[in-house]
Amino acid sequence: MSLELARRIPMSNWQEVYRSRVKTADEAVKAVSSGNRLFLTGNASVPLTLLDALVRRAPELEDVEICHVLTFGSTAYAAPEMAGHLRVNSMFISANVRQAVNEGRGDFTPVLLSEMPLLFKNGLLPLDLAFIHVSPPDEEGYCSLGTEPGPTITAAESARIVIAQVNRQMPRTLGDTRMHVEQLHHIVEVDEPICEHAMGQKGDEAVIQEIAGHIAGLIPDGATMQLGIGALPDAVLKHLYNKKDLGIHTELFSDGVIDLVEAGVITNARKTLHPGKIIAGFLLGTKRLYDWVDNNPLVEFYRTEYVNDPFVVAQNDRMVAINSALEVDLTGQICADSIGPRMYSAVGGQLDFVYGASRSKGGVPIITLPSTAQLRDGTVVSKIVPMLKQGAGVVTTRNHVHYVVTEFGVAALYGKTVRQRAQALINIAHPRFRDEMTAQARELHYL
Repeated sequence: MSLELARRIPMSNWQEVYRSRVKTADEAVKAVSSGNRLFLTGNASVPLTLLDALVRRAPELEDVEICHVLTFGSTAYAAPEMAGHLRVNSMFISANVRQAVNEGRGDFTPVLLSEMPLLFKNGLLPLDLAFIHVSPPDEEGYCSLGTEPGPTITAAESARIVIAQVNRQMPRTLGDTRMHVEQLHHIVEVDEPICEHAMGQKGDEAVIQEIAGHIAGLIPDGATMQLGIGALPDAVLKHLYNKKDLGIHTELFSDGVIDLVEAGVITNARKTLHPGKIIAGFLLGTKRLYDWVDNNPLVEFYRTEYVNDPFVVAQNDRMVAINSALEVDLTGQICADSIGPRMYSAVGGQLDFVYGASRSKGGVPIITLPSTAQLRDGTVVSKIVPMLKQGAGVVTTRNHVHYVVTEFGVAALYGKTVRQRAQALINIAHPRFRDEMTAQARELHYL
């Protein structure tokens, strides 16, 4: 909050301001007009009560654009009957909006996660409204953006109107996470659980464990790590109990971090940026995680344009970045956002952290994927391919790639010729595809 705002709102009066702005969800969404563009906070922080109210109001509206990154939960706002009323503009395509985007009823804006909030701040995507999800105010009238501060705070500050879902169950996270009630134009009070996302296993357990073991072998003592969520990051964490003084600087993290902190493995003691602190932009996990971060001074959240900035990431010595791929070609090009021309996810923070880690002293940028995938018809295909599918997006270029890891080992590509790269990648492909891939590589004059 600015000094001017602080002078204008005496701390003893914020409760009156708060009470005057409390509304029902249906009353609050009347602030949305046809032709508006609004930002919707995502991941565990999706304000479902507000979103449901907007869907109820949608038949009265035309051409309302909803900008967001990954979201979970309700798909009603992206349903076919919303066409002409509500239109998704996703910066990271999640399963609940993927069909709308690929059918042309929704939009996808490719953008680095580190730069996404700046689209709003710099006026490239001017915002009329922001739907946010916050904790109740503290004794000074500040709410916390809880589980999703990083992508949200700049967007909320850039919007003309902020509609806040104030939830008694939202954890109060620390760092650059606060908004004063004076900055909230409409307030909707709820008391409901935060969306949970457990790290369940997907894919072959043996394959996941093999990959995790190879990755763990690349992580030195004193490393600072970028982690995601899901089966593989969880498996990697379980292989790190013999490491010392690990740290965290990541766009997001989940429950698995807690166990390593309690075991004394994650200490953040050797971090060269924000020593002693876990740094993140947002989180997604279970109630155990949300309870753990509540008012926890070990964890600090900052804006995504800071956390993901490659030149900030690079200030962490021994920075380890672990990111996944859908497909890798024999020159090292990484596709992670589409299956051919069909949009699947987005660049997210992959290139931010790959490049940041590559510029870090002792950094280790890792791209990982299982060697094969099974199609819906049961066909097994190689995920290491001579050439990417037609229409596939290159998320991380072959110039940026250092290590590619499958269950069959590690391919070190940085500084290697195309011939050396092709052979290294064939060596970590599934054995059933290696002969065919070698023949194709020769046809392409890679070998």
